[in-house]
Amino acid sequence: MYLLTIFGNVLIILAVSSDSRLHTPMYFFLCNLSLVDICFTSTTIPKMLLNIHTQSKVMTYEHCITQIYFLVIFSVLGMFLLTVMAYDRYVAICHPLHYMVIMNPWLCGLLVLVSWILIVLLFYCTILGVYLSSAATHSSQSSAIASVMYTVVTPMLNPFIYSLRNKDIKRSLKSFFVKEIINGQLS
Repeated sequence: MYLLTIFGNVLIILAVSSDSRLHTPMYFFLCNLSLVDICFTSTTIPKMLLNIHTQSKVMTYEHCITQIYFLVIFSVLGMFLLTVMAYDRYVAICHPLHYMVIMNPWLCGLLVLVSWILIVLLFYCTILGVYLSSAATHSSQSSAIASVMYTVVTPMLNPFIYSLRNKDIKRSLKSFFVKEIINGQLS
């Protein structure tokens, strides 16, 4: 599942970056969401896989806090990017004639930058308290299931939900791989 998550999100980044027709606000935000999903899953899954392989559950306090820090950073950033994507679609649907004026490259870059900045503020203000609360209030089995769903399944499905069913992305990926195959055969 981890490899599928990384592969699906890297495909989206490659498709958007290699096809100039996809250099639009919607795909810019999708590309950022893919990067966030890669970072989000890479925060916890490698350590979890190592723990499964070594049958060890040992984690230092510093490593735990660092992992929680980045997990929260990337999860909140993902929420902000989804909000920005919703705003982008709202503008496209409700103000189609003004879309390119409203969603200009400067505003798109600013929205992503603000998303990255706001997560730090939210992390320090609210999320830390939640993760440092008493472990006695949570069921370990339900917490484990929720953690796997949140950290593995959702980022794995995001490429399929948001992009890989999209005909523009499919066309771009097909073009990208045809070029790579041709370049590989000519070399």
